[in-house]
Amino acid sequence: MKKFKVYVTDYEYATLEYEEREIAKIDAEFIPLQCKTPQDVIEQAKDADALLVQYTQITREVFENLKNLKIVSRYGVGVDCVDIQAATDNDVIVVNVPDYGIAEVSDHAVTLLLNVIRKITYLANDVTNGGWDFKIAVPITRLNQMTLGIVGFGRIGREFLNKTKPFGFNILVFDPFVEKEEIEKCGATKVTFEELIAQSDAVSIHAPLYKKTQYLFNKDVFSKMKKGSYIVNTARGGLINQNDLVEAIESGIIAGAGLDVCETEPLQKDHKLRTMEQVVITPHIAWYSEEAKVDLQRKTAEEVVRVLSGQEPLNPRNNKEF
Repeated sequence: MKKFKVYVTDYEYATLEYEEREIAKIDAEFIPLQCKTPQDVIEQAKDADALLVQYTQITREVFENLKNLKIVSRYGVGVDCVDIQAATDNDVIVVNVPDYGIAEVSDHAVTLLLNVIRKITYLANDVTNGGWDFKIAVPITRLNQMTLGIVGFGRIGREFLNKTKPFGFNILVFDPFVEKEEIEKCGATKVTFEELIAQSDAVSIHAPLYKKTQYLFNKDVFSKMKKGSYIVNTARGGLINQNDLVEAIESGIIAGAGLDVCETEPLQKDHKLRTMEQVVITPHIAWYSEEAKVDLQRKTAEEVVRVLSGQEPLNPRNNKEF
């Protein structure tokens, strides 16, 4: 009998060969599941020593019922589907993979930013439908005359800054965990959140989602932004109150939004954001390239192998408010 039981709670990958290859390095049974609910996890993975999790909610009830559980390894950067406090209370390590897809997400954010400012999709759709009139896109501002605000200055935020600097933006950064000198060394100015939203012509969000950042962008915040500004979100959907965003677009405060993430995914078919010409939405694909996908699957499993082998994990998230 194998010493450890390693379960995948849920996945949408065509193959799990990369995880299997890593888990085979230790004395463990590898068991893929497709759990939809916490109760499914409790019923189907009761003897788990480790969980690899994509989307399933891992709640306090899960931690209290899985008595052998030692580690939860999350496919991705965000860990908002895992109750970290409950994990800590039950001596379970939670890890993520913060160092995959950095190039991909930052590329995607730049693409969305330029798309909504230059109104590419809007104009292209008009041409497809028989139009040919640049005046429908008026006004468009020269990029080097704009102030760009970056919310969150981790790996992706920094890469995004490096890729947008050549366009000539005046760049502001809000991140309470990064020192002023470090931000200035990267060619930007550290500001408060209030200063950023008041001064920016465009904002790109690269912050994590947890209780304090839920609906970071809401009706009150939108009301303080420049009229005709732009917003891009490739981080987490819950950082923006979507109904408030709709109102801000309708009122003209927000001239365009580029979204790769939504509060509920997939976005409801009847949600107004789907039909607003000022909005470009992609289906949570910013993280993706073939190379990034392999990195993510492999690294998620590698952390499990480390912990079950008695080593320290590279990316523990317990007791870290990030």
